[in-house]
Amino acid sequence: MDATLPPRLRRGSHIRVIAPARSRAMVLEHDHSALIERRLGDLGFTVSYGAHVDERDRYDSSPVRSRLSDLHAAFADPAVDGVLTVIGGFNSNELLPMIDYDLIAAHPKVLCGYSDITALQNALLARSGLVTYSGPHWSSFGMRELFDDTLAWFAAAVMDSAPMDLHPSGWFTDDPWFLDQDDRTRHPTPGWWDVQPGTAEGRIVGGNLCTLNLLHGTRCMPPLDGALLFVEDDELVDAVTFRRDLFSLLQLPDAAGVTGLVIGRFQRASQITREDLTDLVAAQPALRGKPVLANADFGHTNPQITFPVGGSARLRVAHPTTLTITRH
Repeated sequence: MDATLPPRLRRGSHIRVIAPARSRAMVLEHDHSALIERRLGDLGFTVSYGAHVDERDRYDSSPVRSRLSDLHAAFADPAVDGVLTVIGGFNSNELLPMIDYDLIAAHPKVLCGYSDITALQNALLARSGLVTYSGPHWSSFGMRELFDDTLAWFAAAVMDSAPMDLHPSGWFTDDPWFLDQDDRTRHPTPGWWDVQPGTAEGRIVGGNLCTLNLLHGTRCMPPLDGALLFVEDDELVDAVTFRRDLFSLLQLPDAAGVTGLVIGRFQRASQITREDLTDLVAAQPALRGKPVLANADFGHTNPQITFPVGGSARLRVAHPTTLTITRH
């Protein structure tokens, strides 16, 4: 059975901002909130904030009870149409045992974020049957320049229902833009890497790989049978670590049913190459004969697509290669 698509956002929608991982107080050390609110206002949204978003503990987060309260309040409030996460972090998985999954299932809404939010998104898919969106955080909307593509993909994913035919960017950025909005570099890229040919369709499961792997063996791990995997990781991961983490995922009992794999662009510090991924795929039995595409526009670089966790996609790695989000 297909997961539940939340109602589309529209002009006039009310967005609630919550901090299931790190605190907004940390983000506001480099305050771009005026631009963020103007950008969201230009989309026609009104914005409110969870009661606890600015609480901050020694880990730049807040108590589980505070983060859980804001999550539940956002979904229970009939005036709220969608939810944006402040930023990622390392600890959104702490919430998973205490979430009221029936409450979330009864009030489906757009939820968008990425990185550590992967744990929350896949848990909501597995336990509430809700499609969520891996895409920009609230804080991402503070990027002054070079944000147009990310913004357009976000709007297409959560405000429209037409299939999204994705096309590779010819450039990317990988910089701490929030520290210096004037010092930005566009790096050229050849676009997608066709790692292994083939055609596949499937239900999208994934996000940040090392965060997804936290769910192994729990009720919060979505089934992989029939899944088209979308995975990425950040600059703390090198080729050996990424290979280990992906092998771990593909050794789950139902991983033989994975239909294909899309890998997001790596940050430059990871130094992961096309050859690294080609070797990895050739050594992984669960991927034999299945399409694999890499260097796609998601992860911890910019521009960044928004894709539906629990939605559907179609992948063809050939000449030409195509990637279409078919249900979002």
